[in-house]
Amino acid sequence: MELSTLVDRLDDRLRTGEYADVDASANGLQVGPDDAAVERAAFAVDAAAATVEDAADAGADLLVTHHGLVWGGLDRVAGREYDAVAALVENDIALYVSHLPLDGHPSLGNAAGLADHLDLDDQTPFGTMGPVTIGRRGRAADAYSTDDLRERLAELDTGGREPQVLEFGPDEIEEVAIVTGSGVDWLDEAVAAGADALVTGEGKQQVYHEAREAGITVALGGHYATETFGVERLSDLVADWGVETTRLSHPTGL
Repeated sequence: MELSTLVDRLDDRLRTGEYADVDASANGLQVGPDDAAVERAAFAVDAAAATVEDAADAGADLLVTHHGLVWGGLDRVAGREYDAVAALVENDIALYVSHLPLDGHPSLGNAAGLADHLDLDDQTPFGTMGPVTIGRRGRAADAYSTDDLRERLAELDTGGREPQVLEFGPDEIEEVAIVTGSGVDWLDEAVAAGADALVTGEGKQQVYHEAREAGITVALGGHYATETFGVERLSDLVADWGVETTRLSHPTGL
């Protein structure tokens, strides 16, 4: 498949343009030529030296990641940025990135994948960010305890890190709100929505007291661990389009 065709199809499916005004990430094609063919695409959470190397070893023409190289503009290409771009160019690998669009997509997204992993029914958008949303909320098919929630999160690719759960909500968890990665800033929205628990990747110091005072459980499953779902689902989608795919795993434990 032509690179331009694949990029257009991904941008359209992920509704990339809707997030242009709210995302610091330069979503879409970050590195790549005007004309190229893609026979194999590699998928990873992070664009980094390790994943570029693995993509090259896999013979990939394209690396698709959730976290890219360009954030808030690119003033210069030097140091680690130069090394990463140089490695991509030297190995003829293009880089496609989808950050917030891949968090919030209702079927392909990280939050949707985590919601499915937690067996949430009646899923609706959550995590308002300007005109878009980046999370999901839903109701557990069967109510579970905080220990059950911890065990479900431990099944993710945590890199050996134990999920952390701040147990300030009800004993039985039914209503769950999700923003993957770094999502504790949506605690108030979770409380307003009547959630028993907010599930995200990583926390901030103040969330302990905010959750305690609000009477809501907060579960921290790991930034990386909660954001593998999107690239996995994109890999399946692109494979259905006739492109060979490879999944790359580099858990950070963070």
